[in-house]
Amino acid sequence: MSTSVHPVDEVLPPGKLTALGLQHVLVMYAGAVAVPLIVGRALKLSPEQVAMLISADLFCCGLVTLIQALGATQWFGIKLPVMMGVTFASVAPMVAIANTNPGIQGAGLIFGSIIGAGIVSILIAPIVSRMLRFFPPVVTGTIIAVIGISLMRVGINWIFGNPVGATSPFVPNTEHITWLHTVNEATAKGLVPDMPKGLSIASSVPNPAYAQPAHIAIAAIVLAAILLIAKYARGFIANISVLLGIVVGAVVAAATGLMTFEKVKHANWFDVVLPFEIAMPIFDPILILTMSLVMIVVMIESTGMFLALGDMTDRKIDQKALTAGLRTDGLGTLIGGIFNTFPYTSFSQNVGLVGVTGVKSRFVCVAGGVILIVLGLLPKMAALVESLPTFVLGGAGLVMFGMVAATGIRILAGVDYKGNRNNLFIVAVSIGFGMIPLVAPNFKMWMPHAIHPLIESGILLASISAVALNLYFNGSRGDTSAAIEAAKHAEAH
Repeated sequence: MSTSVHPVDEVLPPGKLTALGLQHVLVMYAGAVAVPLIVGRALKLSPEQVAMLISADLFCCGLVTLIQALGATQWFGIKLPVMMGVTFASVAPMVAIANTNPGIQGAGLIFGSIIGAGIVSILIAPIVSRMLRFFPPVVTGTIIAVIGISLMRVGINWIFGNPVGATSPFVPNTEHITWLHTVNEATAKGLVPDMPKGLSIASSVPNPAYAQPAHIAIAAIVLAAILLIAKYARGFIANISVLLGIVVGAVVAAATGLMTFEKVKHANWFDVVLPFEIAMPIFDPILILTMSLVMIVVMIESTGMFLALGDMTDRKIDQKALTAGLRTDGLGTLIGGIFNTFPYTSFSQNVGLVGVTGVKSRFVCVAGGVILIVLGLLPKMAALVESLPTFVLGGAGLVMFGMVAATGIRILAGVDYKGNRNNLFIVAVSIGFGMIPLVAPNFKMWMPHAIHPLIESGILLASISAVALNLYFNGSRGDTSAAIEAAKHAEAH
């Protein structure tokens, strides 16, 4: 007597399993490596340390994917075709920490906040699984839109150069520096009064390294390649248009001498990813609270994603399975902090791929997880990614981060504004709060320093505002089906 196997539990032939797993990896690859590049460079880590971040990130992506798709005890793993990757929602708080505390100390603060948030997430997973009604599409759509808008600044700076540091728009005038040096010598001889403390030369001369036409041209080529592939390609090729666009930009940059492979040449072929290779964690209660709030938003998004995936694969998701899936988000974040990487969540691009291909087997994602682990053990691959000039990534960043914002807008397009005009207030005020740190980054200068990490993220301000205003106007009643439908549309986030 034959027993039927559910499509989710079907084990495909090895060749097909590997090919489909590689497809999932390629779809998520560009998004997976973007976060270590953003945070590593914000921390001003060395190229070797950024490459280590990339390797550790890919390794953890694979490890947590195996736990989520295969399952590990009754407590962890939703056992659905889920690929795990770094959430973009955590980028803004991490960059804020990096800007305030660059270097190893900032890395330790980031990893400490991630470990703390991972532990908190594991503990509150059963509670969060019941909170979906507080996050209807008007809330999740607003939050995702603000995430995308906040990240667009990163993509734009990748193209032109950072607004501070070596590629700032202006540099000090050498004549002014010479004059200040002469005055310093005169001060030392007692010929003139001591200079006021903190006096320095302002950057006033245009920086030739900023917004170079060649860099802008290559970023434009990357963008054009992505748009052409997205329009004229079909199926799998169209799904990896961002990755292919980056490859095109890398080829052009290498051909014009703007990208070198010295770091790739000297990188090892194989290396083991070890815990705390870059920095030991530093635990700051406020930063842990900040990252925990980010994780609550991430877990709410995951809840909608899991319910949508259960609907797509015809597998009923009960409270126990949902809690196990969310608990794995927390475990993945804890593992990420230990291995000096980042918070992890289900990648919705891959959820969309399940709908496109119609392949429901979770073992496809298991194969994808194994491939990611192998990639994480190949330092040459990480060195190659780290060697990519930022302007190449900038052309892709406009698409990647813009698509996150567009996804939020698409979710908001399904919200009822005619029958409930209060939803307009929720969106309008929450986006306004989200823009405060972008438009007026020093707004917090007279506020207690202890709360700065909590309020310098526009994503967190928008999240708190959207949830509070939704409760004020609409109460706590929620439509789970609407949240599931919104999750199905969140393919780019």
